[in-house]
Amino acid sequence: MASTVSFTVDSPRGLRTVEVSYERTGMGAPLVLLHGIGHHRQAWDPVLRILAAERDVIAVDLPGFGASPALPHGLAHDLRTMVPVLGSFFEALGVVRPHVAGNSLGGLFALELGREGLARSVTALSPAGFWTPSERRYAFGVLRAMRGAALAMPMPLIERLARSSPGRTALTSTIYARPGRRSPAAVVSETVALREATGFRRTLEAGPGVTFADDVPDVPVTIAWGSKDRLLPRRQGIRARHVIPGARLVRLPGCGHVPMNDDPAAVARVVLDTSR
Repeated sequence: MASTVSFTVDSPRGLRTVEVSYERTGMGAPLVLLHGIGHHRQAWDPVLRILAAERDVIAVDLPGFGASPALPHGLAHDLRTMVPVLGSFFEALGVVRPHVAGNSLGGLFALELGREGLARSVTALSPAGFWTPSERRYAFGVLRAMRGAALAMPMPLIERLARSSPGRTALTSTIYARPGRRSPAAVVSETVALREATGFRRTLEAGPGVTFADDVPDVPVTIAWGSKDRLLPRRQGIRARHVIPGARLVRLPGCGHVPMNDDPAAVARVVLDTSR
């Protein structure tokens, strides 16, 4: 079941209250899971049970996505703001330096949390921030097109497409290599999450100048990339490995940009191995 926590953070205009929705399950060392832009915490559902057998798992709806409202006025949806916000979220839950795993935008946040000393270990699945300018423009163009399609489709059409494997492929093949594995209910839910993401525009607008160019010292880091990632090509993983020379680089065969659905066992193994 989802829970909600509220906490205050500093802004240029004084204290602001942030509200974050999350799901917490399992026992063991804390492990925080961060999704990508336009998605929600349910992106991690395929691996949640496996991870919860060994970890106190906290799956987060990032501000402006899923059930979490956008950041209040005075707080930008950018990297410089989101990392302290997530740090304050950890404090609100009484969690100190959790292990963190993130996908795409969440992977970028996870790496920055590690660099700032706020994470005990980092697993980044196809993290943003290692692109060339042309790769970034391509990814942002695809994301805008996906958002536009989700906004344009009436709910009866989304529900009808989700009932068939070809329809699920049409809706989600950009992020999944095996979209037919996703359940109809999950496809409907994540398409609705994309169309209703109140933080989507502000997050995308904050992205053009973002690159990850610093090492993450003294923290175990694994960077994993799906061999069939159609949004952020896996050659970006090679660049990430050069930026973070101590990181372990893992290839996820047959996986797309959101690999948790394509190969749950492999993704869970990578996350657990990094956090041991």
